Amino acid sequence: MAKSKKKVETVFLVCEETGDYNYTLRRKSGGEKLKLNKYCPRLRKHTMHLEKKK
Repeated sequence: MAKSKKKVETVFLVCEETGDYNYTLRRKSGGEKLKLNKYCPRLRKHTMHLEKKK
């Protein structure tokens, strides 16, 4: 039998301090929102990035 496919959605990681969309990810829908410490090129340091859908 064929497995059911989960839809993959495009998600953006937004810097908390500047509000810039710095990273894009393709992930399966569902689950909790990502909150990662990533590099922000505008500030030239690592900041917290939150998941947002466009």
